Amino acid sequence: MKAKIKVYLKQGILDPQGKAVLHAIAHLDYKGVQDVRIGKYIEITFSNSAKQNMKKDADQICKKLLANPIMENYEIEFEDIA
Repeated sequence: MKAKIKVYLKQGILDPQGKAVLHAIAHLDYKGVQDVRIGKYIEITFSNSAKQNMKKDADQICKKLLANPIMENYEIEFEDIA
């Protein structure tokens, strides 16, 4: 099984990297872009033996390592891999 994790800044948290990309997009003369927010995408592949605890483990990994709970939210999606 694979956990697909998206980590992104909470609303109201300043995103300087997103603002820099927004500025670059405007400089490239794209007119319709209003805002840009930058996040992280992480994939974790779990062994079959870890399948039983993977949801709890993935959540704990996000809370303890991948996301700053003060500034960031995260979403986890699981995918069965063949």
